[in-house]
Amino acid sequence: MIDFLTYDLKVAAILAVFYMFYRVLLSHETFHRVNRVVLLATAVASFVLPLCVITLHKTVVVESAPSVSFGALEAVADISSDAGMYPLWQSVAIALFFIGMAATLGHTLWSLFRIVKLIKHSQKYPQSDGTVICVTGNPDLAPFSWMHYIVMNRSDYLANDAAILTHERGHIRYHHSWDLLFVDTLTALQWFNPAIWMLRSDLRAIHEYEADGAVLSQGINARQYQYLLITKAASIGGYSLANGISHSTLKNRINMMLHTKSPRQRYLKLLALLPIVAVALAVNAETVTDYVYAQPQQQTPVKKGAKAGTIKMGSKSIKVVKADAQSKTDAATAQASKQRPFDVVEHMPQYPGGVSALFELLSKTVKYPAAAEKAGTQGRVIVTFVVEEDGSIAEPTVVKSISPELDAEAVRVINAMPNWEPGTQNGKSVRVKYTVPVTFRLQGGPNIPADNEKHANALPETVVVGYENETVQGLWTPGENAPCVIIDGKTVDGAKLKDIDPKTIESMDIIKGKSAVEKYGDKAKHGAIFIITKKK
Repeated sequence: MIDFLTYDLKVAAILAVFYMFYRVLLSHETFHRVNRVVLLATAVASFVLPLCVITLHKTVVVESAPSVSFGALEAVADISSDAGMYPLWQSVAIALFFIGMAATLGHTLWSLFRIVKLIKHSQKYPQSDGTVICVTGNPDLAPFSWMHYIVMNRSDYLANDAAILTHERGHIRYHHSWDLLFVDTLTALQWFNPAIWMLRSDLRAIHEYEADGAVLSQGINARQYQYLLITKAASIGGYSLANGISHSTLKNRINMMLHTKSPRQRYLKLLALLPIVAVALAVNAETVTDYVYAQPQQQTPVKKGAKAGTIKMGSKSIKVVKADAQSKTDAATAQASKQRPFDVVEHMPQYPGGVSALFELLSKTVKYPAAAEKAGTQGRVIVTFVVEEDGSIAEPTVVKSISPELDAEAVRVINAMPNWEPGTQNGKSVRVKYTVPVTFRLQGGPNIPADNEKHANALPETVVVGYENETVQGLWTPGENAPCVIIDGKTVDGAKLKDIDPKTIESMDIIKGKSAVEKYGDKAKHGAIFIITKKK
């Protein structure tokens, strides 16, 4: 919704510039048909131009591809419980906009209802030219037209004044009612913009100028017609969608009749519209940077569902492409060399049996090193490894170290894992980089804060707690000695652990011993697992 309000503000700015152009250069000219077209066209252009985004491409040659990582946790990092919520000032702005729009649109619909009701209850006299004269009993009603209806009181109808009928037929012939309906609809979307109200008023004035011209073209005496306008000016109107002989611009109408006809050379003023349109398009343009690799590089994979080869960074779009000028020798060398591991692929590698099976393996395999336990060393070891095309594990690397003992234990466990189901890209098995964080914390030790650093393809945190020479590894497989499981503050059956998508886990912690029993009773005598999931 904020995007729509931003768009509407752009419309308001462009509309104000267009209207300023009309007032300064064209409003005093006598080519009314052209001015009418200009006002309607600029109103439409004001709503269309913000939607016209010109994309400019900028090419930058780089030595290597940019590093782009989308981890399992990071894939949903932008989703929060506050999605769809706005700050107070934005909520107030949205509410005010819709209140104003509803009030403006309601006024237009009320006016339309009154006109239809008046026509429906009047006496109708069809005319040979297709118009219908509607006679009402209100003696103070000024003549007006709506679509193909001419509405007047009985005294004006009996007088059969040619000037009045010609004036209203002029409105009908030029289809002015459709202009009013169209502009009043746009006004509901721009009710806060003074420019749309002034444009609306000037368009009505042009309608009267055109109808007045139709009267004078029939040979009716200009002085007598002007006197008629003055005598009718005090009549009651009140129908905002109708074209009537009474109008607040009466003085301007009389002056326009006396005005010398504008020469054709002044049509050249319309050329001033071109730079206005050009500036509006330039302001709304976007730049896409095309990064061209100087040397052959493996294409950085992009998460499935996103536009291939395009990366959004803030308000800019960066398109990743390969250099066109690549020699066949370089291509053969790149193909022969070992494929670099992907960070993200269409189908990520998976441990046989899923994440629960992986945690079960770790719970049986990881041992808290005695030297680290004796020294009171604890912390989070982050290990990155590669799942090969055949599913084997290779290149385990500690990217965040705690101590040689804990680092070695984490690497040992990774090397001991059996083959995984390999990841695939475009239906082909590929090498994929994966990350496992392993947190070692001693019983009764302080909580270990989460890392600010993000790692590609990081599994939910694995916590190892040293307790009476045994290792407790979460997640557990539910059983007789299973711990209490609390997900998002609610105690659940441990069997529900298998239903949790690891990508949705934001944090996981474990408590054991007396503190767990005091807080959750006997059901936590084997410990408690706390899992916080990302809010959708």
